[in-house]
Amino acid sequence: MKSNRRNFIKRTSTGILGAFVSTSFTNSSAKSYNKIIGSNDRINIAIQGLGRRLPGFTKAISDKNNNIELSYLCDVMKSQRIKAAGIFSKISSHSPKLENDIRKIFDDKRVDAVYMATPDHWHAPGACMAMTSGKHVYLEKPCSHNLNEGELLVSYQKHYNKIVQMGNQQRSSLETNQIISDIHKGVIGDTYQAIAFYHNGRGKVPNQKVQSPPDGLDWELFQGPSPRRKYTFNTWDYNWHWYGWDFGTAEMGNNATHELDIARWALNVKYPKNVSVYAGKFQYKSDGWEMYDSMDARFNFSNNKIILWDGKSRNGYQKYGVGRGTFIYGSKGSVFIDRNGYKLFSLGGKLIKEISSKSKEQGIALGGGGDMSTLHSINFFNAIRGKEKLTSPINQGVISQKLTHYANISYRINKSFDIDNKTGKIKDSQAMKLWSRDYEPGWEIKKI
Repeated sequence: MKSNRRNFIKRTSTGILGAFVSTSFTNSSAKSYNKIIGSNDRINIAIQGLGRRLPGFTKAISDKNNNIELSYLCDVMKSQRIKAAGIFSKISSHSPKLENDIRKIFDDKRVDAVYMATPDHWHAPGACMAMTSGKHVYLEKPCSHNLNEGELLVSYQKHYNKIVQMGNQQRSSLETNQIISDIHKGVIGDTYQAIAFYHNGRGKVPNQKVQSPPDGLDWELFQGPSPRRKYTFNTWDYNWHWYGWDFGTAEMGNNATHELDIARWALNVKYPKNVSVYAGKFQYKSDGWEMYDSMDARFNFSNNKIILWDGKSRNGYQKYGVGRGTFIYGSKGSVFIDRNGYKLFSLGGKLIKEISSKSKEQGIALGGGGDMSTLHSINFFNAIRGKEKLTSPINQGVISQKLTHYANISYRINKSFDIDNKTGKIKDSQAMKLWSRDYEPGWEIKKI
């Protein structure tokens, strides 16, 4: 494959800019030309949520070639704000303001775009507030806490005509894009099955114990759209993922989002006809983990296609040899895809082609970032400037995210159910009760 990361960055940051400027200049005055490439081409950014995903954004934002001004660092935890300010002071000439309430930032008309990297329950409400205030949004996964929020995100994006990039950064992998294009062209024949997996060795988590919030935490704002509850020990620091459904979406929303997106993309399918799961808490049974820690899920699609999910959060045995990835099966062969590249196999199982990714991205470790995250942000910036199409527009991200919500609902009601594969609506009254959630009064996302 002749394309590489250097050529990609050169193309996005210079070649496309040149074509854009050339076209615009012939129809504009010198004054408007200066607005295009001068200070008015600068994008003012705010980041909400300064935890483990922050390293995924720092390189693209601090790179002077991207012409970004970091105006605000926002987090409900004071120590996170101070830590993030220290990081950017070493890599950027800007001195962003520190803020704990994102709503104050939305009022600043100078801010063009917002990164939403909060706990899951804040993602869609925050993104919709951002769009209402005229901001573009880089929305970390999962893009929604429930199925209803996904549909609201799409309606808001259309209504306000804003750029909304979902943070499933493997969509910006050159190698993943190439092999999926080849799959769609028939390199392994007619596709029929994908197996997506994530295996990690997460350990015990503390049992919840009611206590006062830690110093510096705005517990009221942390809860935001979620109904109010008392603070329990260690909730704010990542373990909100596993402490019930108030804030998190379990491992499905946390990591399956990525691999199921690749599977759906490769098979070229939309909504499944039905979903069924086998799931439970099987490790460290007396600890504070309240969700399933293992799940097998089955999504049946039309045209006799199927996606299987194999998730083990707390059993570190890697039966596939790596911690995460996706297998795609076709009538003439198969492909294995992960963040490190891909392998193409013949129908007889012979390795035909192996391409290693030139982009390095974090695998199963907490937080992280890497070249794919950087390219994903650069694509977001260029889409705002009208120079590129988004690699992961929200209307596509929402479809993949629905798979994770279907599986979570199936687990919560302990039965399988059918789905309208044209609309994505659930054909089960019990399951439909979990289509949305209860919100703290005044925090509901209004329909538009």
